[in-house]
Amino acid sequence: MALTIDELKIQIQSDEHRQLELKKTTGELKDGMHSACAFLNTEGGWLIFGVAPKSLKIQGQQVTDNTQREIAQALSYMEPQVDVRVEYIDIPDRPDHKVIAMHFDGWAWGMVPYTYHGCPYYKVESTTKEMPRDMYEERLRRSKPDMFAWERQPSEFTDISSLDEKLIRGVVRLGVERGRLSDLALTEPIEDVLGKWKLTTGNKPLNAATALFTKDTGMYTQFTMRLARFQGTDKNEFIDNQRVEGNIFVLLNEAMNFFRKHLNMHGKIVGLVRDEYLEVPAEALREVVLNALCHRQYERYNLTIGIAIYDDRIEIENPGVLPPQITPENILQPHISYPYNPLIANVLYSTTYIENWGSGVKRIMEACQKRGVAAPIWSINGGFVVVTFMRPAKGDIQGVPQGVPQGVPQDVPQGVPQDKELDDWIEKQIRNNPQISTEDLAKLSNRSSKTIKRHLAKMPHIRYVGSGFSGHWEVLDKE
Repeated sequence: MALTIDELKIQIQSDEHRQLELKKTTGELKDGMHSACAFLNTEGGWLIFGVAPKSLKIQGQQVTDNTQREIAQALSYMEPQVDVRVEYIDIPDRPDHKVIAMHFDGWAWGMVPYTYHGCPYYKVESTTKEMPRDMYEERLRRSKPDMFAWERQPSEFTDISSLDEKLIRGVVRLGVERGRLSDLALTEPIEDVLGKWKLTTGNKPLNAATALFTKDTGMYTQFTMRLARFQGTDKNEFIDNQRVEGNIFVLLNEAMNFFRKHLNMHGKIVGLVRDEYLEVPAEALREVVLNALCHRQYERYNLTIGIAIYDDRIEIENPGVLPPQITPENILQPHISYPYNPLIANVLYSTTYIENWGSGVKRIMEACQKRGVAAPIWSINGGFVVVTFMRPAKGDIQGVPQGVPQGVPQDVPQGVPQDKELDDWIEKQIRNNPQISTEDLAKLSNRSSKTIKRHLAKMPHIRYVGSGFSGHWEVLDKE
């Protein structure tokens, strides 16, 4: 990438900028190397000695063997080492002077961050600054995931027995039924299943395995989710305020139950069937929550995912970052996936909880468009990625039942079932939400838990598999 004197004149005519640094002489070599390190950590650029930064006058300087040794010595303090071509450009009207130019390539996602004399630098517009520690550590983790990534570290607080085997078997079954896992996975030992997902080292589960399948959150404070329903459009008054703990699947289930509890249910008659759906599409909300659980920065142990429902909007905030290639402005455009936690993402994909990597935003948009709901907005706020859905007014969607109060669980047809309809009603709710509890069935049907349990006892084709949060209902074919 040799530079001629004419090209040099064109290069410097617009003054210094993000990819151009001018120095009068190599007497400023140390400052120049700070800028070189910043170029390597940002978008690349030219470092040029022999041009006055203010007047842009090409002065050049005398170049001796000692000058060349000093430049080579200065470049040797760059880590990792860089192979840069130093160009010496003759000045026609000053034959004993030369301009010294060096071009540095920019940083790409996944590369090791550069340091000069042990300190990293980067560019903020045309200014060279020391790189913040969190940015440096983040780049270091991404460059050496096997060494630094949180999900790949052996779990400090759990072992294989701490993982929920029934949950693991359940998600494996989903993957097998939908063609993403081999049938052999159904009968393999749990250790082998985890091993094939690369979730263990020796007999020790990695943090990724703990995040996905732990039965006890123990010391893991990041396995907590904040759920709040606020009165009005600010945080002054709560209607409901919860903190729930659990693995990724538990937290996903808790989030969706919270949406069903506090969002309005809309419906319309299609033929002889009532088509019912949340005011904001459940599949869009689920996708955003899954993205938060999958891609959050779990190493930030003091931060948690938050879901806040206001009268006018829903905010889902995730302690994390967008990859450099993706911004809130271009996230709606087609893009490939950059999973922050690829081990976790791989398990969620192979068990069909997420689809093709990079397609989540597209599915969110399609779900909203199908229901005539405004697309969500992505933003960055204080170290959190925030996704905001605006809640539609009741009159904005056709077929909305009138008189449905906010804050009342609406995961069922409006109106409680008659006694003779209760068995069919229970079966329908269980098919719609296999994790629904008998207590929720009781509340939604305006019956007692004892009544619900009595009816379930008369329905042998419905059984509960597992226990606690990891369990679910199964509906068998009636004989």
